[in-house]
Amino acid sequence: MPAHTDWADIGVGPYAPSAIVPSMFSSRLPAQLGPSVLSHEVAIARAGGHVRFDLTETNPTVVGLDYPRDIAAALADETVLTYGPSALGTVAARQAVADSYINVVVSPARVVLTASTSEAYSFLFKLLCDPGDEVLVPQPSYPLFDLLTTLDGVRRVPYGLDAAGGWCLDRDTLTQAVSPTTRAVLIVSPNNPTGSMLRRDDREWLVTFAEAHDLALISDEVFADYRLSLRNDVTTMAGEERVLTFTLGGLSKSAGLPQMKLAWTVVSGPAGRVAAAIERIEIIADCYLSVSTPVQVAARRLIAAGRDVRRAVHARVRRNLAAMRHVVDATSSLTLHAPDGGWSAVVRVPAILSEEEWVMRLLRTRGVLVHPGYFFDLDAGVHLVVSLLPEPDAFDAGMSAVADIARSLTS
Repeated sequence: MPAHTDWADIGVGPYAPSAIVPSMFSSRLPAQLGPSVLSHEVAIARAGGHVRFDLTETNPTVVGLDYPRDIAAALADETVLTYGPSALGTVAARQAVADSYINVVVSPARVVLTASTSEAYSFLFKLLCDPGDEVLVPQPSYPLFDLLTTLDGVRRVPYGLDAAGGWCLDRDTLTQAVSPTTRAVLIVSPNNPTGSMLRRDDREWLVTFAEAHDLALISDEVFADYRLSLRNDVTTMAGEERVLTFTLGGLSKSAGLPQMKLAWTVVSGPAGRVAAAIERIEIIADCYLSVSTPVQVAARRLIAAGRDVRRAVHARVRRNLAAMRHVVDATSSLTLHAPDGGWSAVVRVPAILSEEEWVMRLLRTRGVLVHPGYFFDLDAGVHLVVSLLPEPDAFDAGMSAVADIARSLTS
């Protein structure tokens, strides 16, 4: 299997199914491991060099963007040779993160550093939940939440996003999902893959909802720097003081630097609860000490350099979204769910084929790789999910193939 195969993109690992499952393994992991039919097909296509246009690519470092030359130099500071463990992160790095917030005042004392947002979720699930407790998670959204919750012994309970309303919160499903064992509501804004962003009236409703049920709010805002719409009612959870709130960000998206492994959580809410939460997170973080010294020493310079990367990413995403709109507008059987932000877009395609059949046909006949909507729990209609990051020529060719097949099916 080629080293570049990205199994995370197709939702499985490169494992052969095992006929014998030792009882010593945790039930937090699947009993049987093995690729699906679709993932096997994708792996064969990649190995044979038949993926010509990869519209699932979300790694900003491999799509032809210009990166500032001084990024690598930021890691050359001699102070990295001295190790001073700090569970929550060094004061200097936490201050750099706090200073990066423009429209809200953030205290570095309320910033917690982790190696990734996935690790931040794990810390928060350990902080807030006993085994078997529940967190409410948006649907559709990123499939990683299934495994992250399971690995921490937490139950993931979905609540809906209303496609007809621009993927805003479905308040009825949230109300129906809450139970005595619910501990937190997870919000993703901009959401992946719908690109929907938290609206101001939904924010106020969520705070009231959390207060009524004594819940924490976890707001994943890693894509917040990539606004794509002119809506004036989108907002952030950062700085919320009425309920215990955790706002997540990181270099992976904000600076286009996934390899630097630095993420952060800003804790806000009533002062007493914030203090108690941070004291307990410090115990958790001290068991791992996962954030490297070099990236903390370089944090301020990396955040600053990320502004140029962010501009390049934003330009690419806007350009490809405009090209996608042009293709969809010219193809009556396609419908674009226009994103408010982020790096992905959802397009509804003719239901003459299933999502898996769409993916297979695009791959086999045109060498185009896209995600099926079910990968993100899009469960109404037939959808494809594409990244807005690929190089323009590849993106245009891929979208042209989608339109060609749609026209051939409906002509």
